[in-house]
Amino acid sequence: MSARRESLTFHDAEKAAPAYEPASLGDHLHGRQFSVTSDDVAIVEADQGKLHRNLKGRHMQMIAIGGAIGAGLFVSSGGAFQTGGPGAVLIGFIIIGVMIYLMMQALAELAVMYPINGEHITNVAWILPLLFALTVIQFFGVKGYGEVEFVLSIIKITACVGFIILGIIIDCGGVPTDNRGYIGARYWHAPWSGFLNGFHGFCTVFVTASFAFGGTELTGLAAAEAEDPRKEVPKASKQVVWRICIFYIVNLFLIGLIVPADSPLYKGEGSTSRHSPFVIAIQLAGIKVLPSIFNAVILISVMSVANSCTFASTRTFQALAQHGMGPKIFAYVDKKGRPLVVTLLQLLFGCLAFVNLAPSGGNIFNWLLALSGLSSFFIFGSIAVAHIRFRLAWTHQGHSVDELPFKAAFGVWGSYVCAVMNFLCLAAQFYVALYPVGDPSGYLDPTTFFQAYLAGPFLIILYIGWKAYSWFARPEERPLYIPIKNIDIYTGMREGQMNMISGPHIDADQRRASIVELQGEKPKKTPMQIGKSIVQAIF
Repeated sequence: MSARRESLTFHDAEKAAPAYEPASLGDHLHGRQFSVTSDDVAIVEADQGKLHRNLKGRHMQMIAIGGAIGAGLFVSSGGAFQTGGPGAVLIGFIIIGVMIYLMMQALAELAVMYPINGEHITNVAWILPLLFALTVIQFFGVKGYGEVEFVLSIIKITACVGFIILGIIIDCGGVPTDNRGYIGARYWHAPWSGFLNGFHGFCTVFVTASFAFGGTELTGLAAAEAEDPRKEVPKASKQVVWRICIFYIVNLFLIGLIVPADSPLYKGEGSTSRHSPFVIAIQLAGIKVLPSIFNAVILISVMSVANSCTFASTRTFQALAQHGMGPKIFAYVDKKGRPLVVTLLQLLFGCLAFVNLAPSGGNIFNWLLALSGLSSFFIFGSIAVAHIRFRLAWTHQGHSVDELPFKAAFGVWGSYVCAVMNFLCLAAQFYVALYPVGDPSGYLDPTTFFQAYLAGPFLIILYIGWKAYSWFARPEERPLYIPIKNIDIYTGMREGQMNMISGPHIDADQRRASIVELQGEKPKKTPMQIGKSIVQAIF
């Protein structure tokens, strides 16, 4: 990067840059190349595809909650209780919760700097309306998505808080219809156990926990469409993590107290368990009607997760196409800020849900699920590695950590810990894939292994395929990775960040003045305000 490019300020760039002309669908069809110099304001802000900034702070916080609290907590956790026991579930979710906190701190720092983008009913009766509803929501744009996610997340949070109260009452023997009376920690002792299958069973919990926490990172993806990402992304990242940890850990701890891991109400084994432990807890207490209500909450949670994943898939694919890693037509965004072409593509992939109508639909679904089984670990790990490399490039080019508008709580060392934890979790899942719990034969079953670990080799194949393509079509992408000294830390910044960028050529007083102007002076809080902030951070 030349010295002239490094020293160019935002105001200079704004004067020098040509008037912005929005790209049409025809430009995308003809593969028009987008660059910072031709499509936006010099080096200040990469072309965001004109995604609209309509997400408010309440949307940002609920997006992360809505993407996380769902089937992983309400349903899949039952399999973890069966294979690992309540003690393993509690410890495993706490470990993954710590990893999520470190990851979200790193993500917040990056996103602030670079906010880029009863009676049996046939399956078709569920698939059609859900798929239709998801598609309609996407066509209302990001604001419609944010409002829907806000309402659905409130319902789920209310259900979680309600179950915490109910779980305490059940455990204390306060339900008249529950013949078990006072339960306490009965299911943690003989003839039951807090830890099943030893270390082997403990390792099975990590994948379930990562799947359950998956979606927390959506605040970073939504940053490109937030009204004020510098303020809202850090706020959402700090508050949402604590909320999710409380909802997850407290609820699962109560489940471990009031539902035995060997309950006959569980159907299937491990991850194939088909009944929610929350519903089972209510049924064991002999409470009528409430199980049906909670099943409705589970359906809402699944809808919410699907809504978040639909948002994530369209924005991710649009960003890939915008950066030349996919067909340019998918980078198209209309005047209302909607990536319509990629939304239609997502709808076509959504039709894969109809495989459940086939006689072997369950087997096909298991293989599709195998592609995403480890995806959360790769996502969390890649965010940590990206943060580490960003910090190295930032300091290498003469910048100070004090210039960052938001700094991760544990700095770059938190990302190192997060990356190591991800590696250990992947190793644990590899061990479980080789030797599944409950398989006395000890022989490797290729089907079982690849259904548990297919995402790993699949990602390697995608990476090698991209590098092979880049060797001929994109020579600048030929290296296996970009050296620290060549990392571009300027493209993609918001305008405010460029105003406070400094380097060896910038006076120290000028740098400090820019930082104060960007971040604003933080007044001291009174004890009452501190207490209010703590309550708001949790609830």
